[in-house]
Amino acid sequence: MKIIAILSTIMLAQIAFAQSTPSLYGIPLKDIDGKDTALKAYQSKVLLVVNVASQCGFTPQYKALEAIHRKYKDQGFTVLGFPCNDFGAQEPGTHEEIKRFCSEKYDVTFPLFAKLHVKGDEQHPLYAALTGKESPFPGDIKWNFGKFLIGRDGKILKRFESQTRPDAPEVIVAIEAALAAK
Repeated sequence: MKIIAILSTIMLAQIAFAQSTPSLYGIPLKDIDGKDTALKAYQSKVLLVVNVASQCGFTPQYKALEAIHRKYKDQGFTVLGFPCNDFGAQEPGTHEEIKRFCSEKYDVTFPLFAKLHVKGDEQHPLYAALTGKESPFPGDIKWNFGKFLIGRDGKILKRFESQTRPDAPEVIVAIEAALAAK
């Protein structure tokens, strides 16, 4: 009987901890037009969350991001772009300028969000969750175009640094594996 009581207590503690851990889906966000939203709008999809910038050496990755978004979107995948000016002031534009740049230069159709901070004292809660000590891939974002693959269940599956192209074999394999997992 004591073993059952101890196991029950442990299970209840685990459930309480899991329920107290904030879901990525509940973190408040603003889209590029300033409207309130959250990742809940993308629940049950496989997501590639990317901090983007218009004046970075990695900016041409927008082309590959858009290509994989279009290739896999009908299978339940989407790229989410989060403009960030934390590295070398490489995203100085307004939301309207960012939107226009992405549309005209790279024909971006994947969702873009309001500019946010991915590091430092003003780090957005989304990036605190993606990079914090509770994350399976903790550690500061090093530069623009860092990528996080999120499974349909909202769990962080993989992290890819800036130099890893969105269409690199390891990224494509990870996306396809996440899409195959139902």
